Amino acid sequence: MRFLCDAMLGGLAKWLRAAGYDTYYARQGTDVSDRSLTRKALEEGRILLTSDGGFLERKPVRDGSVGLMKVPHLPLEEQLRLVVARFSLTRLQSRCMECNGELEVVPPGAVSKRVPPGVAGYHEEFFLCAGCGRVFWHGSHWERISGRLERTFGR
Repeated sequence: MRFLCDAMLGGLAKWLRAAGYDTYYARQGTDVSDRSLTRKALEEGRILLTSDGGFLERKPVRDGSVGLMKVPHLPLEEQLRLVVARFSLTRLQSRCMECNGELEVVPPGAVSKRVPPGVAGYHEEFFLCAGCGRVFWHGSHWERISGRLERTFGR
């Protein structure tokens, strides 16, 4: 299942990525018109997540060619919980929260020169983003990320 979040749902896009879902985020500064986003969702087989009711007037949404969920203005974790429940999502391997790229497990030696001193010796598992090349590991921030995902997915 693939998603497209409009410009108002950047936080939701990041957390869907953390949960493992391919999620395009329509950032401000790009073509964020309803027409353009509806076309992208249709062409790429994405479900459109929006806080804008105007998308309901688009033909591909009306005829069911593009799936749509109007996401209410709620705290981020509640928005995520609603999307998870609506589409019966399960937690998958995380994607890059910034660029949506797939993460590949790599050994410490492959990234030791790209992480802070001591980190490579302390952690055994690292993740390399195939999209932007960022390196990730399960540091203290992972507890916060994992905690939110566990509360949302119920495990």
